[in-house]
Amino acid sequence: MHAFLHIIRLLERSCLVALLLGMTGLFAFNVAVRLFGGALASSFGWIDEVVRLMNLYLVFLAAGLALERGKQVAVDSWRDRIAERLRLPLRRIIDAAGLCFSLWMAWLALDMADFVFGTGQKSATLDLAIGWIYVAPCAGFLLLALRYGASLAGTIDRFGAAAEAAE
Repeated sequence: MHAFLHIIRLLERSCLVALLLGMTGLFAFNVAVRLFGGALASSFGWIDEVVRLMNLYLVFLAAGLALERGKQVAVDSWRDRIAERLRLPLRRIIDAAGLCFSLWMAWLALDMADFVFGTGQKSATLDLAIGWIYVAPCAGFLLLALRYGASLAGTIDRFGAAAEAAE
């Protein structure tokens, strides 16, 4: 499992870096063409749509890494006080609930992507199937589910990562 997670992390990081650099390059090019390109600028209108799509994938693909590193939004002090007071395995409950929720959201996104692909809708400038928009949350929630499952199984310590990051 550790080797599998290592490969997933490497792929995620590579994709995120490529997306961020690609977005930055495309956006900078688009600004330069609009400033200096004159009439040529209208032929690069597709860049805005590509950058928005890349940003969508960047956000959803980064969610799993953020969770694993303890960088997600959480109320740690409240969670830990409640767990001590009630003697509940609250971290395991959170991981189980997160796993179930993430799988459910991935399934909904997949269902929505399938529906939208079936309608044949295309984007305005790229002529790309709109269903690809819904593939991003599906992938992102599957990556979140993987991290919640790994934390629940004890393969990763995402709570320890959050404590280390705070210090």
